[in-house]
Amino acid sequence: MEVGEEFGPWLSRQLKLAGRTQAELADELGLTRAAVSAWITKRSVPRPTVMGEIAKALGTDLGTVHTRTTDTQAGLPVRWYHRPGYQDGGRDGGNAAAFAFDSDVQVLARETCQNSLDERIVENGRPVRVRYTIHELTGEALDAFRAAVLWDDLQPHYSAVSESAADQKVGRVVDAGVRDMFEKSRLILLRVDDYNASGLTGDDYEDGKFAAVVRRQLESLKSGRSAGGSYGLGKATLWATSSLGMVLINSTLSVPHEGRTERRVIGRLELPWRSVDGTAYAGPAWLGRPDPGTPGADVVRSWWADEETVERLHLTRENDEPGTSFLIVGAHDVASLDQGRPDSVIDEGDDGIDDNGTRDIEVMHRRLVEALGRDFWAAMTGGGSRLPLLETSVRTLRNGVVVKEEERVDPSENQPSRTRALRAFYEGTTVERLTEAGQVALRTVPLLLPLSGGRRGALGAHPGVLLVTEAEDSDDGGPNQVHSLRGNLMTIKRSGVHGLPLGVTAFQGVLLVGHAAGRSAPFADEAEDFLRAAEPPEHDKWGQTEELTLRWSHTAHQRISRLTTEVNTAVKELVVRRKGTGGQESAKLRKKLTLPAKGAAPGRASGSAVPELDTLSAEIGESGEWRITAEVKLPRAGELPLMTPVVLLDVRSGGRPRLAWAELVAGEGCEIENGMLRFLPGARRAVFRGSTDVTGHPVRTELTRLVLELRNGTGE
Repeated sequence: MEVGEEFGPWLSRQLKLAGRTQAELADELGLTRAAVSAWITKRSVPRPTVMGEIAKALGTDLGTVHTRTTDTQAGLPVRWYHRPGYQDGGRDGGNAAAFAFDSDVQVLARETCQNSLDERIVENGRPVRVRYTIHELTGEALDAFRAAVLWDDLQPHYSAVSESAADQKVGRVVDAGVRDMFEKSRLILLRVDDYNASGLTGDDYEDGKFAAVVRRQLESLKSGRSAGGSYGLGKATLWATSSLGMVLINSTLSVPHEGRTERRVIGRLELPWRSVDGTAYAGPAWLGRPDPGTPGADVVRSWWADEETVERLHLTRENDEPGTSFLIVGAHDVASLDQGRPDSVIDEGDDGIDDNGTRDIEVMHRRLVEALGRDFWAAMTGGGSRLPLLETSVRTLRNGVVVKEEERVDPSENQPSRTRALRAFYEGTTVERLTEAGQVALRTVPLLLPLSGGRRGALGAHPGVLLVTEAEDSDDGGPNQVHSLRGNLMTIKRSGVHGLPLGVTAFQGVLLVGHAAGRSAPFADEAEDFLRAAEPPEHDKWGQTEELTLRWSHTAHQRISRLTTEVNTAVKELVVRRKGTGGQESAKLRKKLTLPAKGAAPGRASGSAVPELDTLSAEIGESGEWRITAEVKLPRAGELPLMTPVVLLDVRSGGRPRLAWAELVAGEGCEIENGMLRFLPGARRAVFRGSTDVTGHPVRTELTRLVLELRNGTGE
């Protein structure tokens, strides 16, 4: 027989749940209070013959007392607890953390999948499985669900919000959500289930994962350098996606709490300040069982629900594998609504559901699949001896009936080129240079890590892994882009490569840094720390952040800019044809971009130690700007002068009009300083790239010829 919690703590909680004292139990059992106290303090346990009397006193069966894997049903009934208003008169117009994100299921997918990846149980080597279920309720199914969440108790609070907070964003959203539910007689539930994850472990109030998610704001207990989250904001997307501000939770724990692991249930409601029947309420509310340990047994805590209860709350999990189910009540997705038909176009069917409602949930389904494939293709890709870290799927129901079958997200369909590149890296089948279709080229690019605390110098160079392959014909996110990833294998940054000549073969690139490049790579741990600190709450780029400044320096983000430059240079070397193999379009552009004759450049530095422009390439950008890449030959010299690249329109007579640079980026062998080139000591060649400011072009770019000069000093 399975034995759960120790007898003493279990008995103490049952007495609190039943509102009884140790003395009352001792009197009913005909024993001394000291005997009951000894059980509570774990100094002794009752004899088997006494166990039956204890079960009778608690109103439960003997098996429950012996196994102690569940609470008795003698406790106070489940109800909503609303946090009282602040005594100092302060008011909150909603949860500020939720305003960090849009009401968008694609944002929800990114944040929730990232959290599930961070909570994956790694010891068994299996992936974490995340399933999204869109479930529309109507008619009797909707009525039954409202009864299960005690809607009649909540109605006065929603009415108060509609009346007092109509001029606030949260109030408007909540009011619209309630009206949508009653006027259209439908409610959309969106459930996020993960399996092979840790679950919400820990005490209801003390430090732990449960309290961090359910009780607290801006607290992240993510462990490990590869974790995606770090701000404690991601969970707010759950409530931001609910038009009613309501999320219900059912967690199966990887570590027992109170001797149990299954069906730990609680609900949380996020509303703005409100006054109901003359009583002020601060905002949040919780659905749970009243805790006798709090004054007046007012505050509620999680409870161990039975199977019937979780079924009525639409929280039934498919098995006993650890993980958590989050049910977003009244899910809304602005983008899905925008892509649906106008509300005026209604096609009433026999089931009373308008066609626009069907389209809403189907668009929501499609957008979830798109987001998962775009942001987590790498985590879902395996190869060689490496298994995927993640599996995802989406399904759509109405009143329990399938509307769209469960669709498992396949990364090889969503991102075929990048999936092929990553798999080749795992399998060790990459090449040094692309010579045939389907090949994957690998280059290492350095991320020079700074010393912490603002100290001068570098900790060392972390070798990032750049993978480049020819783009598929299918749409895998647009060609000529590089997806950058670190240890959690979520796409952090998507960027194009500038300075590519016309006619280059379309490609896709993947940059692996930190643990993604291999945990044994030099400075992999340090790179994870550095790049994680360089991410904003959305985790969608690397750049200057407050944490980066505090832990390293205000110039630390320049190391990331240099990494980008190294990546762009390496990509170009892999995909641009060598001299003499260019196409006709490239040749035409080269004729329109010229160098001044040697020795004829105005402002040229005197002496023999003079940098000289050597080779050029160019393309016309989408906005009509000139994009130029130039290589400079550097003489042997101790210190070279600052040089300014100047771009001029070539005209038949008169002075050549000077164009302004919209962007000037240093490649290898140089740095940009106030629009001038500073050449690095010992370098024999330098590369820089620039884009002209199209707003200053006097004529259409296609009708112009350019001259590029390298001038001494400021270039005047």
